[in-house]
Order: sequence, then C-alpha cells, then structure tokens
Amino acid sequence: MSNRIFSGARWICPECFSNLEIKNLLCKEIDSKGMTPVSGVSNLHFYFKKNIIIENTDGVKIRITADDYYKLYVNGKFVGQGPAQGYHFNYYFNEYDLSDILRDGENEVFVHCYYQGLINRYYMSGDGRLGMIAEIFSGDEVISATDESWLCSTTDAYYVTHINGYNTDFAENFDNRKMEFSWENAALRELDHTFDIKPVTPLSVYKKDAVNEKILDDGTLWLDFGTEITAGLEIEADGDDGDTVVAHFGEELNDDGSVRYKMRSLCNYEDIITLRQGENKIEQYEYKAFRYAALTLNGNVKIKSVRAIVRHYPFDDDYCNIETDNEVLRAVFNLCKNTVKYGAQEVYVDCPGREKGQYAGDMTITGASHLVLTDDVSLFEKAIDNQVQSGVICSGLMAVTPGSHMQEIADYSCQFPILAFRHYKYTGNREYLLRNYKVSEGILSYFKKFAREDGLLCDVTDKWNLVDWPQNLRDNYDFPLTNPMEKGTGAHNVMNAFYIGCTILVESMAGILGIARENESKRLIRAFNDEFYRPDLGIYVDAKGSDHGAVHSNIMPLFFGFADDDAEQSVSDYLVKRGNCTGVYMSYFLLKALCRVGRYEDALALIVDEGEHSWYNMVREGATTCFEAWGKDQKWNTSLCHPWATAPISVLAENILPAMPEVGRIVYKK
Repeated sequence: MSNRIFSGARWICPECFSNLEIKNLLCKEIDSKGMTPVSGVSNLHFYFKKNIIIENTDGVKIRITADDYYKLYVNGKFVGQGPAQGYHFNYYFNEYDLSDILRDGENEVFVHCYYQGLINRYYMSGDGRLGMIAEIFSGDEVISATDESWLCSTTDAYYVTHINGYNTDFAENFDNRKMEFSWENAALRELDHTFDIKPVTPLSVYKKDAVNEKILDDGTLWLDFGTEITAGLEIEADGDDGDTVVAHFGEELNDDGSVRYKMRSLCNYEDIITLRQGENKIEQYEYKAFRYAALTLNGNVKIKSVRAIVRHYPFDDDYCNIETDNEVLRAVFNLCKNTVKYGAQEVYVDCPGREKGQYAGDMTITGASHLVLTDDVSLFEKAIDNQVQSGVICSGLMAVTPGSHMQEIADYSCQFPILAFRHYKYTGNREYLLRNYKVSEGILSYFKKFAREDGLLCDVTDKWNLVDWPQNLRDNYDFPLTNPMEKGTGAHNVMNAFYIGCTILVESMAGILGIARENESKRLIRAFNDEFYRPDLGIYVDAKGSDHGAVHSNIMPLFFGFADDDAEQSVSDYLVKRGNCTGVYMSYFLLKALCRVGRYEDALALIVDEGEHSWYNMVREGATTCFEAWGKDQKWNTSLCHPWATAPISVLAENILPAMPEVGRIVYKK
C-alpha cells in the first residue's frame, strides 16, 4: 500500500464539513454496543466540478475515489462509480481512460458524491471520513488534481422519511425544485486513508427497459423487469411545479397484483419524487433489489420514459452455461447463476436489499460460484483481502468485512482457509498462500484460548456460534446457541468441526509451502470422535450427553474428511435419508460432503429435489433469484435474492458432472 497513489492531489470536501470529527468505529463486537455515528451529518449529497484545459487527449486517465461514494461525469457523460467498500487503512480507488470522452480544449469534470453516515453492513460509514480525491494524468504527468480550486456545492433536494433494512439505506426522496447549485471553492481535509496498490474493477452500469408495462385503472404506471435486478430508476417526466411521482419497488406482487413495496425483507421501497415545472430527468443514486416497480402520478405528470439503471460486478452471461436434458437441473442452475450475477456488487453481498454487506461465510459459497461462472478471480481476491484486513480488529477475523457494523461469527472465521485454498488451487500463487497461511495461523492461535486440555473448544463466548440460519432450520440442534454464548455451556459439535477443519487445512498449507509444523489435527480428531461419535447410533451427536444428532453435526466430519472409519457409511446414509433439512447456507457443506465420499447420485438428487425444501420450490414460488430460505415463508424476513443459496453451481461444476457426464455438462465460452 502507498499514499503516493494520489501524490499530487488533496482530499476536498464542503467547507461546512472540513472540521468534521473522525471517529474510530473498529472494535470487537462486544465493545460496539451503543456505538453511535459521528453526529451532524447523514444522507449528504455533495458535488464537485472543475473545468480543465487539455491539449492532447490521448492516453488521459483519471484516478478517483471518495468516502463514502462517487459518481463521475465528464462533459456530461457518465464515466463510472465507486469506490468498492473498504477500510480507510486499505482504501480502494478506480481508474478510467478518458481519451474517448475528452475533447481538445475545455472539459468539465463533474462528481456527485455521497456520505451516508450510518453504522451498517453496507458502507464503512458513520466515522466522519467525508470527501473526495482525484487526479487526471497522462503517463507520469499530472494534468489536474483535486485542491481548493475545485468548486463544491451541497443540496437539500434529498430528504428522509424512513430507513430501509438494518440501517442499510435511506428512502431516496428527491425534490427536483431544490436541485440548485451554489458553488464555492472546496475545502481541504487531512484524512488518514492509505490506498491499495492498484485500482479495483469498476461496476458494470447499464440501462434496462421493462419487459412488460401497463397503465392501471387509477393511472399508475406498472413495470415488470422480468427478473430480480439491482438498480435504481431513470425517469423522464413533464409536470407542473410540485407534482409528485410516488415510486414503489418490490421483489414480488401482492395478491391484488400491486407491487409489494413493504417487503418481507424489512425494506420499505417507497420513494417520493417531486417535480419542477417543465421537463425533469431523475436518475436515482442508490440501488435496490427489485423486479417490479409502480409509479403513481399526482398532478399533471406525463411520463416520457422509465428505465432501470442496473449495476453489478462485470458478468458475461454467455461465459458459462449448462447443457442438460433435465429441466429441473437447468432451472436450478440458471436460478443460481442469476443470483450470483446480481449478488456480486463491489463485494459479495449477502443480499442486495436488507443488508448489502459481505459476510465471510456467505463468500465461501458465493465466491466458489462466481469463480465458476466468470473465471475472474479479482472479486474473490478482494473478498479474501477484506477478511485479512479485519484482522486489525481481531486476529480471529470479523464476519462482516468491510463495514462499520461490527459482527463476529466463529464458524465463519474458521472457514478462511477454505477461501485461501480455493484461491491457491485456482491461481497457484504461493506468495498469496503464504500470506493467508500466516493469517490462518493467527486464527488458530486466537481460538486456542478457548481450548480445554484435549484441544477441543469450549465456551467460545466472544463470537456468535451460528451452526445454521435461520434458527428453525438448525434441525433442533441440541445445544444452547445464545448470542453471546453463556459461559459454562461447554463444547459442541459444529464449532469444533470447523475448528478441526481449519487446523487440517492450515497443516496442508504448511505442507505445500514446505513449512515444518506440528500435526495437531490427529489429536483433535481423536478427541472429537470420542466426544461426539455414538457407535450405538452410527451418527455424531450435537454435544456430549445428548442423543440427538442434527444433520449439521454429521455433515462437517464428512466435509473435512475426518469422520471415524466406521462412521462414513452410516453417517452418509443418515444424511441422504434426512435430505435437505438444513438451511440453504449449510446445503453447500452437505452437497460437498456427499461428493467427498463418492455419493454423487445422492447429491444430485438433492439438487433436483422438488419438495418443500428444495431449489425447485423457489422456482415454483416464482423465484428468478435464490431465496434466503427454501421458501418465502420459511424465514420471517426472507430476502428473495440471497447468493449463499447458490451451492449447486460449484458442486455441479467441480464434483457431480465430471463424475456423471451422462447427466449434463458445463459449457464455457472459448
């Protein structure tokens, strides 16, 4: 990392916020209770512009970032937006080639910036770091860089009625009558960002027409975009001063066919847009997760056009497809593929609506699916880096990375070596593996403080012990999983299985790297089998003294390959008999576990199952992207786009179809 990235530029901001407090929000979850954001600013839209004389436009580029976000326009044309979410000590930026947009002579650079100011999983915000920095250059020559000569303006055209999700984003109410600029020289700020060493890939941003639209009896314009998308709207309308357009967005429809904008995922997708006299062109700034939209017109509004401004990480729809005669399998694959497309933003989001955050456990599944579907390691690598960066807060790593909401899940931390190994197998990068090996050693060292004499973990009280989510899909796991866990509850199966799996993978990394290391896993495996395997039942139980063996307790020993020699057959038989009775998150480990012991037909049967707990049940309920649970009503606040449900992609590509070519094949674009 280097601060020399913007060697000739300064952070700029509106004068009224040049002395805004900077607050450290990075801490252990237990210490974040009652944490509040920097007061006095939230939902702030601010703007910068600069007229620049350029005599030779060949090879001219711009390097830019902002805290929290920017959208860049040059000579009135949209260029790009960002940055990818990141911690201030490893902050991300973008670069764009402007050669085709610039003209010889005077050019206008215009930037619409946003500071959200909330503590949440989406932005690394609420900390008072507010501003923008940029430089325009050609080769080694800096043509222009942000300083106090850039002009700045704020606006009060955006106003708040409510907040969506878990303090995730504000309703985007906008009064175009107040959209006037009052330009003054920008102020300089001394901010403490350290920048990553290279620019990150910007999002793909494009416009999409509705596949179906109609005027309802009350004059409402109703639109269907054909599939769940991640987007805002571009609206062109004529009207009188003060006329309004009330925009509703939803993932599904109500029984009467209206858009369900008060969504089951806790988002209230209602925006009020107030027009000025005459022509209006409104481009929404934030994005939502929706399929349907409805515009209620109040006054003399005449809609000229409506399009969605879609955004996601670059994704080639034609790169990866499935060829199969099994219609259910094809439907499931395409459902998962569409989910990965819209769930890959500047991070792997757990869902693009309620949280918009990157969860470590989710990325185990989404990252694997995304690599298969794109052959692009860049976002996966950034996700791993975000995990590593969270070690500044806790060497046992955080669950949400990055983000100003501090959350810790022990199961997720122990999955880090799974990510590290996948990256190594994909790239062969030993240097990167060595870095991740050292991080993984730090994770093990962190958890060892909870180890009892035989090495098993007991009372991991400072991180959430998840097992699975939602709670009703834990298969009645027989152990008190309070958050935080109460001291004295003892040892349980899944936490220790993940810890042993982490140990096994760290030892494997050491072997690849030629690092001498004591083999700790053998002792841990013996202790685990002694504690949790019941020969009389032929399965693993959830905790010592319990007669209950949740499927989760039996998945993990098979997944990591340390099941007792006498248990493999009976445990796998048990899992096949129980079927898809986990949550969709744990289904990844279930499918992989069955494949590990050669039960490909049984894994395939679970993927094409048509029961209540199945991917096809989502299709049957009208899904175009995977749900957070097997069905809309199986979780009280189900989001209808959740990439942690996309396990079939990697399991089919890596395990089932290579072993069963008669079923079908994955086809990659040459």
